[in-house]
Amino acid sequence: MAAPQRAPLKPLSEALAQLLAAALPVAGTQQVATLEADGRVLAADVVSALHVPPQDNSSMDGYALRVQDVGTPGVQMPVSQRIPAGSAGAPLLPQTVVRIFTGAPIPAGADAVVMQEDCALLPVQEGDAARVQVNTAPQPGQWIRRAGEDVARGDVVLSRGQRLGPAELGLAASIGLDQLTVLRRPRVALFSTGDELVMPGTVAPQDMPPGAIYNSNRFFLNSLLRRMGCEVTDFGIVPDKLDATVQALRDASAAHDVILTSGGVSVGEEDHIKPAVQTLGQLDLWQIAIKPGKPFAKGTVGAAHFIGLPGNPVSSFVTFLLLVRPFLLRLQGVTDVAPKGASMRADFSWPRADKRQEFLRVRRNAQGGLDLFANQSSGVLTSAVWGDGLVDNPAGQTIAPGDTVRFISFAELLA
Repeated sequence: MAAPQRAPLKPLSEALAQLLAAALPVAGTQQVATLEADGRVLAADVVSALHVPPQDNSSMDGYALRVQDVGTPGVQMPVSQRIPAGSAGAPLLPQTVVRIFTGAPIPAGADAVVMQEDCALLPVQEGDAARVQVNTAPQPGQWIRRAGEDVARGDVVLSRGQRLGPAELGLAASIGLDQLTVLRRPRVALFSTGDELVMPGTVAPQDMPPGAIYNSNRFFLNSLLRRMGCEVTDFGIVPDKLDATVQALRDASAAHDVILTSGGVSVGEEDHIKPAVQTLGQLDLWQIAIKPGKPFAKGTVGAAHFIGLPGNPVSSFVTFLLLVRPFLLRLQGVTDVAPKGASMRADFSWPRADKRQEFLRVRRNAQGGLDLFANQSSGVLTSAVWGDGLVDNPAGQTIAPGDTVRFISFAELLA
C-alpha cells in the first residue's frame, strides 16, 4: 500500500495571510493612565481639543520686537517689559523691545524674535530703563513658533490601532490627556508537553536523567509574549498523557484568547497535542516552507485560538517572530504588523541554496556589513544570542560576499 502523499509546503506569505485573517481584535477596552500606557494599543482615535502650542511663542531666549523698528543693524531701543515662560505680557510699545524667554507668549504687536546672542545689553545709569543694541536685521516671523504649529484643534493626533510608545505618550500629554482608551491585552495560556522536559532549578545538571533536557522554550516564549503586550498564564509542563493534555487545554480555553504550545506539532508525530485539540475543537497542521521552523499548528479550542510551535528552540523562536508576533499584534488592533527590514551587504558566503525560504542568524559588523553565525542548526540557541537579526533569504537563493540581502533586526521584531 502506497504511503499517503503529503501536501506541498505552504509558503510563509500564504500561512501568514491565513493566520491574520483569523485574528480579529479582542473585545473590550480599558481606560488607563497615560503614564501607564506604554506598549498598549489605542481603541479609538485621539482628537486634540486645543492648539499646540496654544499661542504664538518664542523658540529662543532673546528680544521680541517689531521688524519695521529695526532699519539697520546697530539700532538701540529700550527694554519695555520682561516676559518669562508661563507669563503673559502687555502689547509691545512702539520703538521698544521685550526681553523674552523660550516658550513665553509673543506680545501683541511683535513680529520677530532676535536671539540674545545677536543683541548687546548697553550700560545705563541707575534708575534708567535697560537698553539693547540689535546687531542683526531680523526677518518677519523668525524664532516664533506659531499657535497650532505642532497640533491644530480638531486634528487626529493618534489613530485607532496605534501602539503607544514614549513619543506617542508625550504627544497625548501635550494635548492634556491623562487617560487613554486602549484595547485590553490578549490573554495567552502557555504550556509545554513532553516527559523529557525538566525545569531549571529542579534537577542539577549532573543529575539529569538520560534523554532529559531543560525547558528553554518556556522561558523565551514567556518573555516574547510579555513583550508583545500579552497577559500570560504559564501552565508549566503538562504530563505527557492524553487526559492531562485535554484537561489543560479545556482549562486554558475557558479564560484565554490564545493557547500557545511548543513541540509535538510535526505531521505524524506521536504526541497528545493533536488528538487533545481535535477532541475539544479543530486543528490544522501546516508544513511551512521556511527554515528553521517548518512544522506549525493552528486551530481552536472552544473560543480560544490554538497555536502550536515546533519544539527545536531556534525553530520555535523564529516561527514566533514571523507568525505569532504579527498575529498577536493584530489581535490588539495593530494594522501594520509587517517588519520593515533593511537592505544590507552580506560579508559571508552561503553557497547551499535551499528549497525553503531561509532565515539566517547574522550580526552587523564594524564595516557596515553582516557576519553569519557558523552553525545555523535549529537547535543552536546561541545563534540567536550572538546574532542581532535575521537575513531573509528567498528559496533557491545562494549568497556571495558583497551581495545585497534583506536584514530584519531583532530590535525591530522584539520592540
